[in-house]
Amino acid sequence: MSKRKRHKKKGHPLEALKQIKPAVLDNAFAEADEEVFAEFDCLTCANCCKTTGPLFTDGDIERIARHLNMRPGSFTETYLRIDEDGDYVLRSVPCTFLGEDNRCSIYDVRPKACREYPHTHQKRQHSILHLTEKNIAICPAAEKIVQKVMQAVK
Repeated sequence: MSKRKRHKKKGHPLEALKQIKPAVLDNAFAEADEEVFAEFDCLTCANCCKTTGPLFTDGDIERIARHLNMRPGSFTETYLRIDEDGDYVLRSVPCTFLGEDNRCSIYDVRPKACREYPHTHQKRQHSILHLTEKNIAICPAAEKIVQKVMQAVK
């Protein structure tokens, strides 16, 4: 193996997973996700809510605004900004809706991105490995899931 290839693999820890058949990879992630989240309590961490912010879809904005008895425009003006990609995101982090006890005050109506985080339960893992690689730096559960997946597909 050339130095260049070794460096590439070292720089991209999930690169090896791209060689796994998609269905096998999806199954490995689904099993690992279920095992890890059966034991992991997100309320002990909440690092995702403290350090990053989700994208807000139009549906998220409407649903959350209704829950807060606000108009969508007022919700957007109060809590969101448009990022460099043209997406609605939180004005600041940690998340405005995160309580001191790490509970979300809008949990039942939280954004889709929050409901799906860290995305390790989703199908088509091949297509989101770049996202998973970012998430393992934020979410200890995602890191454990990836470790289990790596062991399972060896």
